[in-house]
Amino acid sequence: MRLFLIPISTRRALIYSRPLNKDLSKELSLTDKISDKVAEIWARWEEVEKGWKKHVVTWGNKVQQQIPYEEWGLKSIPSFNAQRRLDESHGTKKINVFFPGNAIKAEKLTSILRTIATERQDLHRRKMWWSAIGCPITAPIALIPVIPNIPFFYLVYRSWSHLRALNGSKHLEFLVEKDLLNPISSPELEKLYASRVSRSLDNTHAEKPTPEMAEDVEKSDDRLLLQYSDAKKLATILDAPELALEAERAIIQVEGKLKQPN
Repeated sequence: MRLFLIPISTRRALIYSRPLNKDLSKELSLTDKISDKVAEIWARWEEVEKGWKKHVVTWGNKVQQQIPYEEWGLKSIPSFNAQRRLDESHGTKKINVFFPGNAIKAEKLTSILRTIATERQDLHRRKMWWSAIGCPITAPIALIPVIPNIPFFYLVYRSWSHLRALNGSKHLEFLVEKDLLNPISSPELEKLYASRVSRSLDNTHAEKPTPEMAEDVEKSDDRLLLQYSDAKKLATILDAPELALEAERAIIQVEGKLKQPN
């Protein structure tokens, strides 16, 4: 696996994990098989023009857009045990972390990743259990003919989602604490962020040296760096097609927060 740390604004960043090709070639876990099957069913439902399936898909897509981008990012990181099954040497060698060195100071990277790994653990643990407790309460709705038990399946999904995010956060925390991360400032990312930082900050320009630009970013107030159209560019630069959706969601959410009155 490899990690990407993508600054969305000068104060908020998206963590994203992409499996290596050799990982993808391994046999899928049961959880992965179930996830793929659910995604296949969901895709078929999205093609339905009307009826309860269409309503469920419309509602479900809106719900997914409301899930914090931080949770989606942590969910992209497999649990330590899952990664160990794919790579027996995992936990003994460093994992590459790609980031733009002109938007994040290299010496701050570890503390940023530690914060991302730990700040939401209690929240995901608490919400996972609350969702799990609610499942048996909503289960009797299944006795009603015709009506699908949406509350039950929603709570099952949210419990699973929080568990995935919790496991991802613990895995990231392990990598940070064991000094198993290898920071790499990507030249391609730096090129993209040079123009984005200079556009967002008044006191800098695209040709400014990397350390100085990163210093300007750190000293600024919280400002949006990326636009919606940048998501696909990021995915192309990093050869991670799935990142486009995650970045789009993060950009929308961060932009919305920045527009809220203080």
